[in-house]
Amino acid sequence: MHKNELTAYFTEDTVTALLAWYRANRRALPWRETTDPYRIWLSEIMLQQTRVEAVKPYYARFLEAAPTVADLAALDEARLMKLWEGLGYYSRARNLQKAARIVVEQYGGRMPDSYENLLKLPGIGEYTAGAIASIAFGICVPAVDGNVLRVLSRVAGSYEDIAEQATKSAFRDALAEVVPTDAGDFTQAMIELGATVCVPNGEARCGVCPMVSVCEAKRRGLTDELPVRAAKKARRIEKKTVLLIRDGDRTALHKRPDKGLLAGLYELPNTEGHLGEDEVLSYIRSIGFEPLRLARLEDAKHIFTHIEWHMIAYDVRITPEFDGYHGASGMLLVPNDEMRESFAIPSAFSAYTKYL
Repeated sequence: MHKNELTAYFTEDTVTALLAWYRANRRALPWRETTDPYRIWLSEIMLQQTRVEAVKPYYARFLEAAPTVADLAALDEARLMKLWEGLGYYSRARNLQKAARIVVEQYGGRMPDSYENLLKLPGIGEYTAGAIASIAFGICVPAVDGNVLRVLSRVAGSYEDIAEQATKSAFRDALAEVVPTDAGDFTQAMIELGATVCVPNGEARCGVCPMVSVCEAKRRGLTDELPVRAAKKARRIEKKTVLLIRDGDRTALHKRPDKGLLAGLYELPNTEGHLGEDEVLSYIRSIGFEPLRLARLEDAKHIFTHIEWHMIAYDVRITPEFDGYHGASGMLLVPNDEMRESFAIPSAFSAYTKYL
């Protein structure tokens, strides 16, 4: 995709029609009612890998707890994780706070107002920097996410693989040539078009598309073929045995390592492989607990980006222990009310946390 190729499709008339369509049809979303760069940044990070409707209550709750960058920078880590609980991809929350602390220390609590400086912050890539720069500051830079790539691929009739970084960069460079002075609305119009009209699953709604008159995929009957995306690698399957280790109204929690999947989060204890009852009893004793009763719970599956957990589970009642750190196992015994209030348990365990 060369710069001059895309310019041919984004004529002044086409851009005018796109902006008019957006203003008449845009969804009412809370982060569209502001030009506050902090709020726009927060929404963009939350919207990564997460549906719009799912984000809305998290966005409101997060802003109530941390209405400014300085408030986010000062949040206790446990509170931050609890606010993020259920959104997944917890590294997003940690990078948010890392970036917030840099903004406080280096920029006096005000988000940097240049694309280049936004791009330097942890967790902010080309798309997010472009979205904040254009929407909050009106800077004429593009923001190219999956929705925008799909629109551009179809409009240009391109068979280039949109999963390839080279394709993404080429489209981004080309789009940079056509961003109008109303950069914020243009960015949001392109995203909205891909999300609601030039959709990824199901039939594209070409009849209401403001770019239909210049779209190569429509003209050539290619909307079902484009965009091209290489097949993803098969997920690795990991077998897990999850354990609800309980003493009355207290439950054992284990903290995951600081790096890797679900880094630093508290989880229900679990082991590799699918253990039988005798193996579970032996394991429970090996970590310093004395089991009283054992009951098998239902199986569950959780899908991460590259991994699937296939889980079996047991409810294990143990002899009375004490609240707090249990040295032999390296686990915490936490009252269930406190766990629900203060600990962010990954949604991978939601099939079993419902028992607590």
